[in-house]
Amino acid sequence: MRVTILVDNKASGKLVPEHGFSAWIEAAGRQILFDTGQGPALAENAERLSIDVRRADDLVLSHGHYDHTGGVPWVLERAPDIHVYCHPASVSGRFAVRNGAPKPISMPKAASAALGSVRPERMHWAEFPLEIAPGIGITGAIPRVTDYEDTGGPFFLDAAGKRPDPIDDDLALWMRTEKGLVVVVGCSHAGLVNTLKTAVRLSGTSHIHAVIGGLHLLEASWTRIARTARALRAFSPDTIIPCHCTGERALESLRNAFGARVAPGSIGAVFELGDMKVAGC
Repeated sequence: MRVTILVDNKASGKLVPEHGFSAWIEAAGRQILFDTGQGPALAENAERLSIDVRRADDLVLSHGHYDHTGGVPWVLERAPDIHVYCHPASVSGRFAVRNGAPKPISMPKAASAALGSVRPERMHWAEFPLEIAPGIGITGAIPRVTDYEDTGGPFFLDAAGKRPDPIDDDLALWMRTEKGLVVVVGCSHAGLVNTLKTAVRLSGTSHIHAVIGGLHLLEASWTRIARTARALRAFSPDTIIPCHCTGERALESLRNAFGARVAPGSIGAVFELGDMKVAGC
């Protein structure tokens, strides 16, 4: 299995950084694009990294924020036969409201319109768990069971900030490998620990080989960061690859707790992970 980061807040060389996330996943003979960033960086970085999205079998959208879905029209134009997976609520209107000032953070209109053009047999509304291939699954909506995890910011369904947004559309991708479970997340708005608990339950695999993506601990309290690190010890992941919205404080805390097992991601980083485990799926 190979995971290449296409969009992230950090980049090196001639690659283009962007506030957002996207990863190209090659596993079990499939090419999966997970999230699309805001759009411009995806096209530029895919070309410079020699990744042809026309070969993609699946597009998985972790949730309906602009920095994960802006590249949807570009992808669907190049891969019109791709299978698309996202939660029905991903097309909802939403805002971040700070100090009374609302900022629209919904999926762009062009992206939601592009989703509307996908043929019904290739448009999969992943409200509930499903497997897209043997040993590869999508969590669907993630149950919130911890008492210390929240969505990670001042997110609302209205510009007035009266209706909190639970971000019910947040989902993750999981893959069984010979070395354990690989979990790919966009922002972990459901909470990283909630997400891993769900992936373990659905996959039937208790050991976490790797977790990669945005952990959305940028605005988290020290208490939440500490409790997250403590809970992660119980999973004992082989590799943690924080990206995008994780935050430097949380990254430092994870490094202190897990040492060399933490490998921060950036655009162009390629991670060779465990071989896919298909037998018995």
